[in-house]
This record gives sequence, structure tokens and C-alpha cells, in this order.
Amino acid sequence: MRPCFLVVDNEYPGSISTRKLVVESAKLNALTAYSPDEAIQTLQRFPNIDGVVLDTQLRGRSCAELINELREIQNDVPIITVSPSGHDPCGGEQYHVSNFDPKHLLEAIQKVCPHEMSRVVKHEGEISPCSDKP
Repeated sequence: MRPCFLVVDNEYPGSISTRKLVVESAKLNALTAYSPDEAIQTLQRFPNIDGVVLDTQLRGRSCAELINELREIQNDVPIITVSPSGHDPCGGEQYHVSNFDPKHLLEAIQKVCPHEMSRVVKHEGEISPCSDKP
């Protein structure tokens, strides 16, 4: 089973979350929340996720407060925060990406679930997108 991440983004519902696209391009599953309240509700409904990718520029609640609330639901959930270059981490996250560079986000995700990511990479390497086989 592929790892599943909760992506908490400051975008609006109906828009395309660039963080979610990075998670999905790595062949991982992603749930998206567009507000702190939606993030809490989603984690309550799906507590067995593998990690959280959290935009630090959320409206309605500080990043640190949201991390504390997420930890109340699942104490050991790995959290990766993403903030604009020059902003400090929130505190409480395991990993912080200081600017939105997909490569850095993927590196942090790989640290969260190295075993699963290596299986995904291995599996993808076994499939040739240009295969002549039906």
C-alpha cells in the first residue's frame, strides 16, 4: 500500500494544490484540507495517515496551534512544514522545508517513510512507460 499524506494548504477548494501535486507525482496518496478545521476533521476521519504536509501560512489558526491539535489526535504523526523562504519553522514539526522547492519536499517525504518510498521507486523502475508489451 502506498503511503498517504494529509496536505494542509492555504489554497482554496477547487484550486490545484502544488504541494498535493508533488505528493501525487511521487506516486503517493494525498488527502487535502484547505483550512485548519478541515485538517482536524480529516485527521479524525483518517487517523492512520503516514504524514502531514503543512503550509505555515494558514488563515484562522497559527501553525503551532494546529500542530498541537493534530498531535492530540495522532501523537506520532510526522509533520513536514513548508514556508516561504526566510520564515522560521512553527515548532513541533519533524521536518521543515524553508521554501517551496518540490525536490526539498520530496526529500523530506522520503525521510518520513524511507522504506515505502524505496518500494515505490523500485516498483516504478520495473515498469517501462514505453513498453511494447500489451
